[in-house]
Amino acid sequence: MIASIKEKRNLAVTGALIGIIAVVLMHFGNPGNMGFCIACFIRDIAGSLNLHNASAVQYMRPEIIGIVLGSFIISVMKGEFKPRSGSSPIIRFMLGFFMMVGALVFLGCPLRMVLRLAAGDLNALVGLFGFIAGIGIGAFFLNNGFSLGRARTGDRIEGVAFPFINIVLLFILLFFPTLLKFSESGPGSMHAPVFLSLLLALVVGAAAQRTRLCMAGGIRDIFLIKDFTLITGFVFIFLAALIGNLIIGNFHLGFADQSIAHDKHLWNFLSMTLVGLTAAMLGGCPLRQLILAGEGNSDSAVTVLGMVLGAAFSHNAGAAASAGTGPALIGKVSVVVGIVFCIALSVMITKKRRAE
Repeated sequence: MIASIKEKRNLAVTGALIGIIAVVLMHFGNPGNMGFCIACFIRDIAGSLNLHNASAVQYMRPEIIGIVLGSFIISVMKGEFKPRSGSSPIIRFMLGFFMMVGALVFLGCPLRMVLRLAAGDLNALVGLFGFIAGIGIGAFFLNNGFSLGRARTGDRIEGVAFPFINIVLLFILLFFPTLLKFSESGPGSMHAPVFLSLLLALVVGAAAQRTRLCMAGGIRDIFLIKDFTLITGFVFIFLAALIGNLIIGNFHLGFADQSIAHDKHLWNFLSMTLVGLTAAMLGGCPLRQLILAGEGNSDSAVTVLGMVLGAAFSHNAGAAASAGTGPALIGKVSVVVGIVFCIALSVMITKKRRAE
């Protein structure tokens, strides 16, 4: 009981810290209700690397780099850097792809969903219901034996590869920015100062690594073992961001005229159902995948690379939703295909595990 109370306290402090940091980054230039958005920021990085041609969303986001390096540094310092791999990497890559497809139809990852809700965007509440539904479906399969297999201890060089990639991206951003693409308008052109973003993201990465912060994991634990510990972090992200938004006058309650959002309720629901389902199958939300990749999990690094490809596909194919108007037909089809794929895969793997 004492350990549980301590864990909840640490999660509450971490959540409040992230909520405050998100509002600070937004105040200093990040897009509206987007102090942090793992999916949106990975999409911006994909654009900066010229993997998609959507000129409005291209920027080498220091927040992603900082989260990975923060997790890497603190895990090394605490002796928790453990290279591991081999848990269905190709399947994880595909799930990362569909996770990103869902997030970009919704216009945000689970973290941004909470930040949008804290700013009064009720479209995010619809997304939250879908996210819970997706995790509920995933929890059903987990409870019936679904598993992507056990990861094996890997080589230390492989474990540091993903953090090293992020160091290289930071080096390019700081010293060779002409190699990258940068938006001149739109969300990609809106950003806080580089070093402020990097410093605060390092704090977020370290804090999230220490507390295992994960919204998908928190909701999954409620379904599976009636444990509300992990969800504490996201409750306090919401509360801290809500207070911050009220202080700076950024709280606007309603469905219409919300920042970088749309009010197509069916697709807000279904897209986050896909994100929740993939997160349950993968064992963590997009933020958690970055943290795990930073502490040496190559399977999570592969998942993040799947998200990068999903971002490139979503914008090159026109599957990503547009603010205000919502998703085009290709985006709707992609979400439905993703849900069908995940359920079919879950059924097949569950049957296989139960037969073993």
